[in-house]
Amino acid sequence: MNPFRSSLYWRLLIWFCVANLLVLLLGGLLTRGFIEYTTAREINWVALAQGADQAYENGGAAALADWSGQQRHEGIEATLYEKGLPLYPIRLHASVEKSLPSWLEGNRDIVVQPWPGIYVAVQQIVGDDGHARQLVAFSRTHTRLRPQTRQTILLSIQLVLSLLCIGLLGWWVARSVARPVEALRAATRRMAAGELSARVGRQGGMAHDEIAQLAYDFDAMAERIEALVAHDRGVLQDLSHELRSPLARLHLILDFAQRSTSAAEADSYFRQAEQEIGRLDRMTGEMLTLSRLEGGIPGMNRERLELRELIQDCIARAALEAGARKVSLQLASGQPVMVLGSALLLERALDNLIANAIKFSPEGGSVELAVREGPQFAELSISDRGPGVPDAELEFLFRPFFRGSNAARADGHGMGLAIVQRVVQVHGGDIYASNGLRDGLEVHLKLPLASSADME
Repeated sequence: MNPFRSSLYWRLLIWFCVANLLVLLLGGLLTRGFIEYTTAREINWVALAQGADQAYENGGAAALADWSGQQRHEGIEATLYEKGLPLYPIRLHASVEKSLPSWLEGNRDIVVQPWPGIYVAVQQIVGDDGHARQLVAFSRTHTRLRPQTRQTILLSIQLVLSLLCIGLLGWWVARSVARPVEALRAATRRMAAGELSARVGRQGGMAHDEIAQLAYDFDAMAERIEALVAHDRGVLQDLSHELRSPLARLHLILDFAQRSTSAAEADSYFRQAEQEIGRLDRMTGEMLTLSRLEGGIPGMNRERLELRELIQDCIARAALEAGARKVSLQLASGQPVMVLGSALLLERALDNLIANAIKFSPEGGSVELAVREGPQFAELSISDRGPGVPDAELEFLFRPFFRGSNAARADGHGMGLAIVQRVVQVHGGDIYASNGLRDGLEVHLKLPLASSADME
């Protein structure tokens, strides 16, 4: 997996960058405030003036320039004034230069703050030579700290802020990640304990990242498992219910066979038992087929099929049964129609439809089949001339084990049409039934056409 396509990766990266920006901004502000308000070592203006005067008396203007340069490295612009003139020029703000003459004429020590965080000091001093001079100093802080000390304070505060911000943001990110993971663990444990309705759900604040997607996939999987288990339980209950009657009949037939007084009488009972066993076998097979279809068919093989040829093969297989009832099977002529699907499943569905139509057709009747190609679907209709189905029962016709009011006319278990419907749904099609305009039942089946890509 490419990490650059991971929303979780970008989420962590963005918050990491936010943490670093906060550290830089807050670190600078807090460092300045710390130096300004919490450092106890204030500038000693008297000692500073003495140092400047001593440098000037020992080496003149050149020595004063060197001394001023050293102070500049420590964050202070300072020089000496004598008779209102600077012995070494320094840069001062225009408003400070405007007020400076009045401060010098006052012959007193002052420390003013013309702007927040800016200090200007005027310190009176008399040198060893007896000349009166004034120290004029300009500083952005009221404390005297060496650059190394300032750097140490800055790094220390930024380190503390980095640990604090990264710790808080790391806790928040870890909490947002751990919450859905913990919910997923809890749901997994509940499912393992047999609670199939357990779901992770959407946790508060859950982002749309890989962990959230994992929770959604888990819920989809749990829902599918619960549906399959419920379906299997339903199939088992239905099968046990439907097998009860034929087993009871089989038990009764075998009991009669045991009490028979002659071999011929017992032989008739055994033939009936054989028929009941065959019915049980067919019912069980149909139930298992429906169960597999309703449970989904992973990896079902699909191929291009010509629907008319498939129907003709099914008609050929049903010819013997239709001939026994003197029912004619007629397929209307038309153009070839290509569909995509499983030949085995579609043959099973068509066999059931044709067999059902033959079963309910009167002797000497006919079953008509027609295929046409629509814009997106191949449409198949099968019509018989039987008694039809009451309109109120049409919506239940494709339910498993449903046998309508006309079921007494033919043998069956109510499974054939349910299997047909499920096969059609697996192929992405649709099926419905209606009564014919004259008589009989019409079943209409739609299957998606094979696309041009499928034909390559």
